[in-house]
Amino acid sequence: MKTYTVAVIGGTGKSGKYLVQHLSDKHFSIKLLARNPENLTLQNPLIEIVKGDARDDQSVKKLVENSDLVISTLGQPKGEKSIFSDAAKNVIKAMDWYGLKRYIVTTGLSVNTPLDHKNEKVRMATDWMYQNYPETTQDKQKEFELLTESDLDWTLVRLPLINLTSEHFTAESSLEDCKGENISAADLAEFLISQIHDETFIKKSPFLYNR
Repeated sequence: MKTYTVAVIGGTGKSGKYLVQHLSDKHFSIKLLARNPENLTLQNPLIEIVKGDARDDQSVKKLVENSDLVISTLGQPKGEKSIFSDAAKNVIKAMDWYGLKRYIVTTGLSVNTPLDHKNEKVRMATDWMYQNYPETTQDKQKEFELLTESDLDWTLVRLPLINLTSEHFTAESSLEDCKGENISAADLAEFLISQIHDETFIKKSPFLYNR
């Protein structure tokens, strides 16, 4: 059986570390984009480090080369302009260049899609994000729009608060509403990996949460 090479963006971040660990445990080959490779504590011969930034198109192109798919858990770097649509443009361009299709990426609850029936709590949280973090919130919506316009087989996973734990709980997904207030980082990692071969959410934006 073919060993997949997964290009990972955001793998040195809080939830990204769980993703990289779970991919390693399942013996995937990993290409990991890292601005600061010294932050990576996991030593594994299956991990290839690509030093660079998601805003740099050449770094992303180098990451995507010889990979089979891309998973991103990219977070917003403190004190910098919003990164999400810039990263999405670079990923889409690089994946088109190398003929890759599968892109799995995480985002927040504030992203709105035509299928949404957000409950009052989630609507209030979305409004709060627009009022307090307008730049990044609008940029995450722009990322969604860039994906919908692309030819990629993308899945944009919308998340509540990530609970940084290796514990597993009951996880649910919905295209309409987020019915839980957090998601375990371990459950998130498992879900992202499950999407590699699952076509259920291709070109869709599910919420993922623990009940």
